[in-house]
Amino acid sequence: MTVSTQASPRGWMKKFDAKNYVVYIGFVLVFAFFAVTQTQYFLTPENLANIVIQAAPVTVMAIGMVFVLSAGEIDLSIGSVVALSALAAAVTARETEQWWLAVLVSLAVGLAVGLVNGLFVTLVRLPSFLVTLATMGLVAGLARQLTNLQSVPVTDSTLVTFFGGGELLGLPILVWWTAAAVFVGWVLLQRKRYGAHVLAVGNNASAARVSGIKVNRVRVMVLVGSAMTAAVAGLLYAGRLQGARYTLGEADLMTVIAAAIVGGTSLFGGKGSVVGALIGSLLMSMLNNGLVLAGLSVSQQMVARAIIILIAVSFSLRGKKNQ
Repeated sequence: MTVSTQASPRGWMKKFDAKNYVVYIGFVLVFAFFAVTQTQYFLTPENLANIVIQAAPVTVMAIGMVFVLSAGEIDLSIGSVVALSALAAAVTARETEQWWLAVLVSLAVGLAVGLVNGLFVTLVRLPSFLVTLATMGLVAGLARQLTNLQSVPVTDSTLVTFFGGGELLGLPILVWWTAAAVFVGWVLLQRKRYGAHVLAVGNNASAARVSGIKVNRVRVMVLVGSAMTAAVAGLLYAGRLQGARYTLGEADLMTVIAAAIVGGTSLFGGKGSVVGALIGSLLMSMLNNGLVLAGLSVSQQMVARAIIILIAVSFSLRGKKNQ
């Protein structure tokens, strides 16, 4: 008597968990929908490249958000950091004509905001939601005050080329920035002790502390990392648009959180996916692009993104209850 070693279709279906593939299924469905309904424009090489280019700053921030959410925290200040870091870089480049100094000043803005967020969360023991909500308003006010609500052009050719308008090996520089961010994020989360510590803190901070993990240090580091990715995104916006304004990044917060959550990162900590955040960012960019081609308004795009967030949170809640 022989026993078949092949898994039955029913057994395979039991092992298949659709929640783990939501972002990929959604990506394929949205792509197919717009490919059919907007064939004339959507599938052109120029439009597809534009989707990737527009997703680059969001992807960079979404990867930072993956670490924050995986650690059981949240960062609401990233949109304001984008604006202030971009303006700081633009003003520094204009006044000093030194592109490298502009980059350092921009990154210093991200570092400072991240440290403020992290220290208030760990030392004052305030929830990250309240801390980053406060710094969001503070940084937004500083961005408006810095240039008195005026736009600042970016004329430094090196800054524009390296952070937005250039190409490398025939590909837009923003594609390379996206690839670099994904690679670094994936290595840190999946192959380094730091990533394991982040997931452990998000899963059970008390158990992580007992096991010897420095929980407060991890929390500070993820919030600093998130603010730094927002500063990089500000540089990418300034380079691509060849200018900076206080409104940069103000609509990105919901998109970034949606990209991370839809990509498989738990809103409650302990689980994160860098590759999923990349696909989620491309999904959001593709959705915006397709809706624009369809002639829908910005408000209708916001409604669509909000619906996606609700669905993603519902799956996350369901998965948490089943654990």
